[in-house]
Amino acid sequence: MADGQPFIPPSAVDVDLSAVGWAQNRTMSDFETGMWRMEEVRPELRTPIVAVDVLDRAPDWDRLVRAHEWASHIVPRIRMRAVEPAFGLGNPVWSVDPEFDLDYHLRRVRLPEPADLDHALRICRHLATEPFDKARPPWMAMLIEGLADGRAVYVVKTHHSITDGMGGIQMMALLHSRRPEPTPDKPDRAPAPPEHLSDLSALGLEVLTEVRRAPSRIADLVSGSARAAITAVTRPFDAAGEVLDYANSLRRVIQPPPATGSPLLRNRGLGRWFGVLEVELPVLKAAGHAAGGSVNDAYIAALLGGFRRYHEELGESVGKIPMGMPINMRAASDPSGGNRIAAVRFAGPATEPDPALRIRKVRAIVLALREEPALDIVEAASPLLVRLPTRLLAEWYLSQSKGLDLQASNVAGVPVPVYLAGARIERMFPFGPAPGCAVMATMVSHVGTCCIGVNLDTAAVTEPALFMQCLQEGLDEVVALAGAAKGAEG
Repeated sequence: MADGQPFIPPSAVDVDLSAVGWAQNRTMSDFETGMWRMEEVRPELRTPIVAVDVLDRAPDWDRLVRAHEWASHIVPRIRMRAVEPAFGLGNPVWSVDPEFDLDYHLRRVRLPEPADLDHALRICRHLATEPFDKARPPWMAMLIEGLADGRAVYVVKTHHSITDGMGGIQMMALLHSRRPEPTPDKPDRAPAPPEHLSDLSALGLEVLTEVRRAPSRIADLVSGSARAAITAVTRPFDAAGEVLDYANSLRRVIQPPPATGSPLLRNRGLGRWFGVLEVELPVLKAAGHAAGGSVNDAYIAALLGGFRRYHEELGESVGKIPMGMPINMRAASDPSGGNRIAAVRFAGPATEPDPALRIRKVRAIVLALREEPALDIVEAASPLLVRLPTRLLAEWYLSQSKGLDLQASNVAGVPVPVYLAGARIERMFPFGPAPGCAVMATMVSHVGTCCIGVNLDTAAVTEPALFMQCLQEGLDEVVALAGAAKGAEG
């Protein structure tokens, strides 16, 4: 999600209980339902979102447990499981788990000392690859202790059906505090009461929901049809032009990127490998501006430079990289949680050796894609796609994503120091899901540092350490633009 605004976490005492909207929509959207069901037939399509906090010390465990308990009162979705309606007729319904057990979801391990971040990341990636128990709320958290210098790692994994990247940042903000001391006067409320929702009851709720939606849908359809008819009569050439423009946009959005993909990255599997990069936000911003681009343009150009170097190291020529990028569609008025993203696909100019030219090419491509009228076509088509047999839906989605060598996301982070049960969060590394693609890179800015989490499919990237080294070199060559521009000004 490109160039989002920084997220300022509210102080615990400022949490507005009436504004927490996670429990308002009890039925999964069609888009979320597709993600929830497809992985049952194709495990490659699992969609865990993983966030890794690097802490300056181990937090107080009892206080951490209490923070999770409090958050589950504030956000009822934390206590909810997904109940499939009888006969698969309709979308899953969120229901408060009658056997919710915080001890199951929040765990604690200690690494043999001295351990480093790489050891902790191995634990994190193993946690990420384990499938969720779908009879329980689909999230898991773990405190990893035993790192050198007394540091610790906190990792949380949520299913993508719960939320997107920005929603995940908002969710985690409830556990964060802007001060290390406890907040005794923060607002609270009683936890949501347990619910014993059966599959037949879930089906009944689905029917009731559809009945309630029908009038507004019919009204929207009638209103839209009336507007279209009026436009067709009063401005026939405008109407024809709009239809043609949308049809052309639809063709550009849904057709595969004009790139065949790398033969080095052709295979796909279930193995995952986590790597991290970091760069100061002002430096990356200056590098982007030096080439006439943005932070996001510089970030994408750095990744593509790493792809080019990896191919050169292995003696393979690189072509344009077929890639995808989510676009944040979340409005300020949208409630927390849920998924509000659109996706674009394009051919990344990895063949361009000049990092400045690469940044400008990326910028031109992304700006054009953001203006596409059919940008939200996948969400619009979700009601039809989700009605397909699950296996057919999974095969269709895999055919769309398997041809991508890279997916890159940029999520707005936290610009102010925050703490987790008394421990200061030094870094916050995100790891987005890689359903069918070779590499998923996600960047979050944290207190002036861009934290980049790279999720690799080990069947595609067979030399992960070398690949991360090449990404670092790609980042270095982009960052050097900032130094060159500063020198030229001096």
